[in-house]
Amino acid sequence: MANPALALLSVSAVALAIFLNFSIHKIEEGHVGVYYRGGALLSSTSEPGYHFMLPFLTTFRSVQTTLQTDEVKNVPCGTSGGVIIYFERIEVVNKLDRAIVYETVRNYTADYDKTLIYNKIHHELNQFCSVHNLQEVYIDLFDQIDENLKKALQLDLNVMAPGLMVQAVRVTKPKIPESIRKNYEAMEGEKTKLLIAIQKQKLVEKEAETERKKAVIEAEKVALVAKIQWEQKVMEKESEKRMSEIEDSANTARAKAKADAEFYKTQKEIESNKLKLTKEFLEFTKYESISKNTKIYFGNSIPGIFSDKVEPQEIAKVVGERK
Repeated sequence: MANPALALLSVSAVALAIFLNFSIHKIEEGHVGVYYRGGALLSSTSEPGYHFMLPFLTTFRSVQTTLQTDEVKNVPCGTSGGVIIYFERIEVVNKLDRAIVYETVRNYTADYDKTLIYNKIHHELNQFCSVHNLQEVYIDLFDQIDENLKKALQLDLNVMAPGLMVQAVRVTKPKIPESIRKNYEAMEGEKTKLLIAIQKQKLVEKEAETERKKAVIEAEKVALVAKIQWEQKVMEKESEKRMSEIEDSANTARAKAKADAEFYKTQKEIESNKLKLTKEFLEFTKYESISKNTKIYFGNSIPGIFSDKVEPQEIAKVVGERK
């Protein structure tokens, strides 16, 4: 009796474990859970964490709502010239808003990116290649493909799935036929040689320009030194001229002062002489002159002849005054 009960308990425990295993599920952070029952999408969604559901009857899908990168590989593309090329990898960085997860899954399933992104990439690339030749797709307009794809995708998504935003598109260089690729490599080699030649020419021109500037700077330096020396000589000559003018002015002033002194002296002498020319002084000078040329005799016999007919009384008077 104990063995059947134990077996039943064991079976019940296993059944419970299986039930719990298939009924408990986990939704990761950055995702939203959507549920299907009998293939029909249920209206309820779940946030990150552990949740219960009816096993075997209900299934769930976890839909990412953070930034994700979808890779589209080996996209064939025919150019306007009929050349088939392949884009090896195209990366589309996109983000789905949590608020539109249910509507997007209901309209395009949980694999909405296949419809809205993968298929759209194929379509837009073929549209682009069909109106451009290989040179434009592979070389001239290749840098514009990323931005053009992003704009085209976002325009359609704004209508079909508002809230699904394309952040960036990265397109790798397409694969082209080997023979054409070799021609492009040869062309790039010639371009490289041309660029090297241009750079060498620019280098030579730059060196020549540098030498010319150095020569100009050296000439300007020599001219500046010569100008400074010339200005210095001019300043020296002007200083000498100024010193000579000052010395001449001093000599002139001294000569003038000396002449003025002589003039003053002469003038004073004249004035003095004018003051001396009085009647009395002239009489005195007259008698002084006579006395210097007169002989004096002592004795009883005095000559009576005098050249100037001077009276004996006057002579005696003068003599007496001198004594």
